[in-house]
Amino acid sequence: MKLDIRYPSHPDDAKMYDTEELRRQYLIEKVFEPDEALLTYSHFDRIIAGGVMPVNKPVALTGGKELASEYFLERRELGIINVGGAGKVVADEDVYEMKERDGLYLGMGIKKVEFTSDDPANPAKFWINSCPAHHTYPNKKINIADAAKRPLGTVEQCNKRVINQYIHPAVLKTCQLCMGLTELEPGSNWNSMPCHTHERRMEVYFYFNLGEKVMFHMMGQPDETRHIVMHDEQAVISPSWSIHCGVATGNYAFIWGMCGENQEFDDMDNIDPQDLR
Repeated sequence: MKLDIRYPSHPDDAKMYDTEELRRQYLIEKVFEPDEALLTYSHFDRIIAGGVMPVNKPVALTGGKELASEYFLERRELGIINVGGAGKVVADEDVYEMKERDGLYLGMGIKKVEFTSDDPANPAKFWINSCPAHHTYPNKKINIADAAKRPLGTVEQCNKRVINQYIHPAVLKTCQLCMGLTELEPGSNWNSMPCHTHERRMEVYFYFNLGEKVMFHMMGQPDETRHIVMHDEQAVISPSWSIHCGVATGNYAFIWGMCGENQEFDDMDNIDPQDLR
């Protein structure tokens, strides 16, 4: 398990960042590596985000000095969505079959978390989000059919999409983690526009199914916007003070994960596009 540490940044500082510094602070450029867990620990609400890609052997999440814990979920909860081939997640004595688009919530206190792939030629790709927890809630597997659906957008605005809420109060209880998968329809390429901020929680976006398409992820304060150019299977950290939306050269999908003190999905400060600068 590899853990990259990112520290928080003030919006006034971010105004001064050039392209290289924006990418260093917020972009998670490499998400998947065979037989490895590539994780990023952000001090924004202490989220851990990253990819686990078992190919020829199981890959486990572990504790240790960096987490100051005996095991990974000693004081954390965990959300998982598989975007690759079929695989399995072992949580202590329980084994969960995970097909593509299957999600899983694991509560605080599980000592063994291990990932495997059914076929090394088509390995599973587990995107994970984890945040601190204060209470143990039951584990739950969530298929995409079980997720709460929120169709949004229009063809005319190039943002017709379905938000699949996997880990959300409408589906299950957690301490603070929320997580879901948004899919844009062909002909649509804008997400989360009109955009917003939410001071009470941060967010991480993981973009996939881009292929050779290019993503322009928008961030920054509404009157001081920035962008980061992204490619397939990359992720970006979004502080609570930042807008988070994007446009690509075609349709795609992304997984969003949020943690903070408020799980109310519509608790956001909407920005009129005419006010963006």
